[in-house]
Amino acid sequence: MTQLAGIIGVGSYVPQKRVTNADLEQMLDTSDEWIRSRTGIEARHFAAEGEDTSHMAIAAAKEAIGKSNIEAHQIGLILVATVSPDRAFPSVACQVQEAIGATGAAAMDVSAACAGFMYGIITAKQFIETNTYDYILVVGVEKLSKFIDWEERNTAVLFGDGASAVVIGKVSEGRGILSFELGSDGSGGKHLYLDDAQHIAMNGREVFKFAVRQMGESSLNVLHKAGLTKEDVQFLIPHQANIRIMESARERLQLPAEKMATTIQKYGNTSAASIGTALYEELQKGTIQDDDVLVMVGFGGGLTWGAIAMRWGL
Repeated sequence: MTQLAGIIGVGSYVPQKRVTNADLEQMLDTSDEWIRSRTGIEARHFAAEGEDTSHMAIAAAKEAIGKSNIEAHQIGLILVATVSPDRAFPSVACQVQEAIGATGAAAMDVSAACAGFMYGIITAKQFIETNTYDYILVVGVEKLSKFIDWEERNTAVLFGDGASAVVIGKVSEGRGILSFELGSDGSGGKHLYLDDAQHIAMNGREVFKFAVRQMGESSLNVLHKAGLTKEDVQFLIPHQANIRIMESARERLQLPAEKMATTIQKYGNTSAASIGTALYEELQKGTIQDDDVLVMVGFGGGLTWGAIAMRWGL
């Protein structure tokens, strides 16, 4: 059997500033009950003044490398999934490259909104399995707080800041990323975008319908491609966008509630950072074991989506 690409180290970073629903009640015409019942969110974290996207990305990257038992100079490529870079250029990936001392690495940002982390991992898989690079760093990071329209409660309550990172390398036979799916539908771009005022604009009804359909379909598709069934899945790690969307994907896989990673209540929607953060927290709790089959699935503006089926372990 051919050795596949897999995740060999995971890192995460969450800013200290915590904003609860009660805090938002003082700023918006909303309530804790309204937010929780519609989204599942109880709190979110915002970057401090002067704390930018690159700072969060670097922190998560350093932890992921440390847990991978490799040195930064061994990394051949850095992919940073973000739609909220410090500036148009240089890329966040280049800032990470300098900060961690990955002197020989190529670096670029990936823009696929909340699906960016999946795009990054799946891109990394190709380079690893063609023996182009031995190790690739993938970071998902967002500072969406700078795009929030505080006059629009439907979007203002949703988003948070944070970063997650993984190191991708070859793992032992039978483990690693077994299958994947990537997709986009540019005709849906008008439903979720950054407007001229640099605020997040969203048609919630249309995004909800798309996400419920696509999260479930993509999860089943990657299982089929891997020759697996719903019964083979031990854990679902979905993009943390809305608890009702997440639950719909879990129900399609017929998994019990405790088999789905859920961090939305603590962090809100952190876009490209959310799947990696959810994976990190489950690993910290010890709920994911070697040889468990995981499904990771996300969707985002574009519209974009991506999913992988993987067997966990080094």
